[in-house]
Amino acid sequence: SGLLARCQTSALLRRTLLSSNSFSQNIPSCLWKLGRLNHVAIAVPDLEKAQSLYKDVLGAQVSETVALPEHGVYTVFVELGNTKLELLHPLGEKSPIASFLQKNKTGGMHHICIEVDDIKAAMAELKKKKIQILSEEPKIGAHGKPVIFLHPKDCHGVLVELEQA
Repeated sequence: SGLLARCQTSALLRRTLLSSNSFSQNIPSCLWKLGRLNHVAIAVPDLEKAQSLYKDVLGAQVSETVALPEHGVYTVFVELGNTKLELLHPLGEKSPIASFLQKNKTGGMHHICIEVDDIKAAMAELKKKKIQILSEEPKIGAHGKPVIFLHPKDCHGVLVELEQA
């Protein structure tokens, strides 16, 4: 479409101008864009009970439990057609979900995950815009793709995960 062509032209022009280091402030940013909502993550104190709620009571398709030691969590995905729920349960003593559940005994919404078409470009742009990213480099997430998390203080109280589409 016309907008896509303008974005691609703008991105090419922006890269050209950035490499020559002039006029970069006046070029609209189109190097990356947000995609669809990938999932909403919910921290749960009892993973089996949560799986049973979505599978047996609500009739959803529910994945097997997967351990992600690098993130300190067990994950289960609930298919919703247009998106997913991610059920999170602590794995190990340093799990961020364990500390979340200490403050929220019955569990609750932990984060939202939105896809991006270029996670490295997103990181660079967000750093320029003073949005705190909770890691220096992307980590591999539950879907085997690079992910980063944005600090809730910079996102109106919501922990936002960005995932490479």
